[in-house]
Amino acid sequence: MALELKQAPKLVQQLVITPQLQQAIKLLQLTRLELVDMITQEIKENPLLEELEDGKEPVDEEGRTAEEKTEEPAPSTEHTTEVKGEGEGAAEFDWENYLENYNLTAPTRQIETDGEERPSFENFLTKASTLFDHLRWQLQLSNLTEIERQAGTWILGNLDEDGYLKVSLEEISAEVDLPPESVEEVLRKIQQFDPIGVAARDLRECLLIQLNQLPHRDSIAEKIVQEHLSLLKNRNYPAIAKRLGVSVERVNRAAVLISRLEPKPGRAYGGDLAQEIIPDVYVYKLEGEYVVSLNDEGFPRLRVNSYYRRILAEGCHGQSEDRKYIQEKLRSALWLIRSIDQRQRTIYKVAKSIVQFQRDFLDQGIQYLKPLVLRDVAEDIQMHESTISRVTNNKYMHTPQGIFELKYFFNAGIPAIQGEAMASESVKNLLKEIIDKENPKKPYSDEKLAQMLKERNIHIARRTISKYREMMKILSSSERRKIV
Repeated sequence: MALELKQAPKLVQQLVITPQLQQAIKLLQLTRLELVDMITQEIKENPLLEELEDGKEPVDEEGRTAEEKTEEPAPSTEHTTEVKGEGEGAAEFDWENYLENYNLTAPTRQIETDGEERPSFENFLTKASTLFDHLRWQLQLSNLTEIERQAGTWILGNLDEDGYLKVSLEEISAEVDLPPESVEEVLRKIQQFDPIGVAARDLRECLLIQLNQLPHRDSIAEKIVQEHLSLLKNRNYPAIAKRLGVSVERVNRAAVLISRLEPKPGRAYGGDLAQEIIPDVYVYKLEGEYVVSLNDEGFPRLRVNSYYRRILAEGCHGQSEDRKYIQEKLRSALWLIRSIDQRQRTIYKVAKSIVQFQRDFLDQGIQYLKPLVLRDVAEDIQMHESTISRVTNNKYMHTPQGIFELKYFFNAGIPAIQGEAMASESVKNLLKEIIDKENPKKPYSDEKLAQMLKERNIHIARRTISKYREMMKILSSSERRKIV
């Protein structure tokens, strides 16, 4: 049988993800700072985009001032739908008609009238000193030779973020051509720098350095650190008292002293810098009803440059290279403005839906937080769950109960013995309250906590209690026990 090529028509439906749709999806999941940076970059690259500065005369939807406006009928309210990819559209477009009727400005920014004071500008200019810089400054002031200072620099350069030395003295000795005994002397001097205990090689040495600096030395505390750290970790005070030949009360006093020491001397100079959280949404209660307001402060107000609009509106219809370039940039500018507007409207819808579901939480606190999943909000505002997930990513809401990430309001439900399920965050909060009120001499075990929650109409397994406790960084019952 001979093989031959044939052509046959075939009808296939498929989703076309256009560049405009990709841009709209990307904008949904950007944070405020990322969005502002992206807008700033687009203004630099697109000459048709310009920012409307504060204090200028307001413009209408066509970018005209009040003096240029003519009386026109009020436009009908536009229904915002979810962005969907349905192809690129026609190649030729009636730009004159489009420019006359489309909104070329971003949504107007809400003017703040509450009179709240903003943080001073100096707060954003402060640079925190690193652990290396702090120790390097002290090393330069020390009475050391050049070769010893070089060894000290090697020691400082090999400290981890907690302030512990992670290389051996022999390795440093080989690098600086100094005997290990001399490197040891340099290390002892550095260990007296602020913060005390820095450059220790293990936890035992770190705690002993701090104990030696106390005005009144505690020999029992030093012996516990030297010989019985494992027993101290398990709070086995009777065993420590028996081995040292002292009373349990004496061991307890020494344990209290040790607990006040800093096991990570470099902690104060490490870690991530605290970042100010700027809410994307504000929720206020006015006359018994909650009002959702978008925070547009800091967003550049965009519009299409009137000069280029006039070129398209008055120019010839020929497809010159200049006209093609302006049309391409105009299309990009309009899609950016529309995508930002769509993003803000979607955030508003999601926030309003969350407020509707979590009204009891806003009124009475975390114990009334209800179980909520993305599907609930998606069905309420008739959008896809993936859209809700993107909108709630790294977005924050200011409520009467505090500032929360939008994802905070979505919790799995813990089944109740009778009645409605309880949100997992509410269970965690209740669990923390029970542990805070427990007797430190007899802390509750995970099994006991599960029984206590069951008495409060919450059905939860012991392993779930253990998981929640670890998420909240709460120690086990044996590690929480204190002998007073």
